[in-house]
Amino acid sequence: MSSKQTVLALLERNKGDHISGEAIARQLEITRAAVWKSIAELRADGHVIEASTRIGYRLAQGSDILTKEGLSSALASLSLEHLPLYYHPMIGSTNREAKRLALEGAAHGTVVVAGTQSEGRGRNGRSFHSPRGSGIYLSMILRPDVSTSVALRITSAAAVAVARGIAESCHLEVGIKWVNDLLLEGKKVCGILTEGVSGFESGRIESIVVGIGINHSVPEGGFPADIAQIAGALFAREFPPCATRAHVAGTIIAHLLKVTDRLDDPSVMAEYRHRSVVIGQHVLVIQGSSQEQALATGIADDGALIVRMANGEERHLRSGEISLRPVGNSAWGMAGKKG
Repeated sequence: MSSKQTVLALLERNKGDHISGEAIARQLEITRAAVWKSIAELRADGHVIEASTRIGYRLAQGSDILTKEGLSSALASLSLEHLPLYYHPMIGSTNREAKRLALEGAAHGTVVVAGTQSEGRGRNGRSFHSPRGSGIYLSMILRPDVSTSVALRITSAAAVAVARGIAESCHLEVGIKWVNDLLLEGKKVCGILTEGVSGFESGRIESIVVGIGINHSVPEGGFPADIAQIAGALFAREFPPCATRAHVAGTIIAHLLKVTDRLDDPSVMAEYRHRSVVIGQHVLVIQGSSQEQALATGIADDGALIVRMANGEERHLRSGEISLRPVGNSAWGMAGKKG
């Protein structure tokens, strides 16, 4: 690493505390001039570094430039420094890169994080808005010893993990819209895309890539017009945010490992149901070109959404998507009253 990177790593490990230029130089075995030059370059990059002639330098708690050093420090604080970490200031898609690494044999828990994505993807081929400086875009490679029959549950478990991570790091409670959206005050703050590779003969999942995109704060200039009414951010009202992107990302990664290592834990699906903003709501079921009205009545143990159609038929949805937007059909009156 360059002197700038090593100085940043040291400041990240001591974030919020002062450390003298002499101590930095001694620990990193570089000159005081190299320390001063590195501090100047880091400030030019946007890092908020305070200085005092008596007590030294301090990386401000609110400084939130996403870097590999910051992510590594966050993971180390959670005893996860062993996880393989790949950071890209800009990438096409973290999921695509994680899938490439998985095919090359990358280990369980490998993480790919990006500062921005030029080709971020959501479900059904949609693009995922990934602006620089305000979001968290990460993908994790998982190699669980499970059958393909529980694949849907992994997406549900990932949603619970992200919700727990946000609660712990940001002190915010989010709801889950089946199957992969997290909502805060009715607006989408996170999307999850799960992609798996299974063995044809064994019927076992060889690897799963869980992609997570989070709107940490409102991007400069706001959200694009086409999503402005539905997109929200964890810190839409608070600036600077009380939790940095590196801290939030590290906490979510820790929870993701925990829940996917214990997919049979009944508390995961119980929490998914508790956080659901769908159960008991009238929804529009969208499967390909077909759209039908239904009443969401529950979540099955495998993560399927249980709905009752307008004609009284009960279905377990394992694919497709739903809309919570009002659809204004008189059949709702009957659907909601059937026993």
